[in-house]
Amino acid sequence: MAKNFSDRVGEYQQRVDARLDASLPSADVAPQRLHEAMRYAVFNGGKRVRPLLVYGAGECLGVDPDLLDAPAVAIELIHAFSLVHDDLPAMDDDDLRRGKPTVHIRYDEATAILAADALVPLAFLVVARLERASDAVRTSLVRLIADACGSVGMTGGQSIDLAAEGARLNVAELEHMYSLKTGALIHASIVSACLLCDGIDSERAAALDAFGRDIGIAFQVKDDILDIEGETDVIGKPKGSDAKLDKATWPSLFGLEASRARCDELLHGALARLDIFGADAAPLEWLARFIVERGR
Repeated sequence: MAKNFSDRVGEYQQRVDARLDASLPSADVAPQRLHEAMRYAVFNGGKRVRPLLVYGAGECLGVDPDLLDAPAVAIELIHAFSLVHDDLPAMDDDDLRRGKPTVHIRYDEATAILAADALVPLAFLVVARLERASDAVRTSLVRLIADACGSVGMTGGQSIDLAAEGARLNVAELEHMYSLKTGALIHASIVSACLLCDGIDSERAAALDAFGRDIGIAFQVKDDILDIEGETDVIGKPKGSDAKLDKATWPSLFGLEASRARCDELLHGALARLDIFGADAAPLEWLARFIVERGR
């Protein structure tokens, strides 16, 4: 195995892409337009951060990557679903995603909604087919991902986000929204590896749980910063879209300098959670820094 996790990122991205390709219906199977749109939503240039977190946590715990493929694929399918819905005219009304036309622009609004909706049951089907895991572990994975994407997770966070447009939130309110809207699925990526690890003790499980929560919030704070500082052709979506919608974000409420400081604080806190793992935590340390230091 290569010494640095960065040397394995490309391999893991190719791995999850191959599993996604095998899981998605072929575009030439009826209904063709729906299946084509589903594939367009999934294969549109994503960095696969959430699957990388699944594999990184798995490396930290010594979990067989073959066991990690199912949650990596399922969580990425849920993430793709969320982006299609986020971009809709009724939500953020974005025309670009990762530098390409959003699904409702490339196809049409109805097809985008149906394509996103179809990705959700497919995600749970992928978990249900994880034959090497026990019934209890599969059930725990379903519960974890369902909570992460439902009304007490990502979907609930998006609802709060829409309601908060033009509002003045305090730090606790804002970060609660972030912990649901963005953090829940990132947290689930880490915890999924814990569920597939035989014999993990409560102290290590708690450390990874807290790491996942810290880095999930940091991811969204960094997104807020990039919305202001990034360029459209680099970040792959319209610059300044948060300000256009008068969204409640760290920079809009507390300023850019405070946002950078909070991002660094969350990063250092997350890294401290990993001390218990020693050198085994190197993959997650790399991913945490990548999330906070990325340019898009």
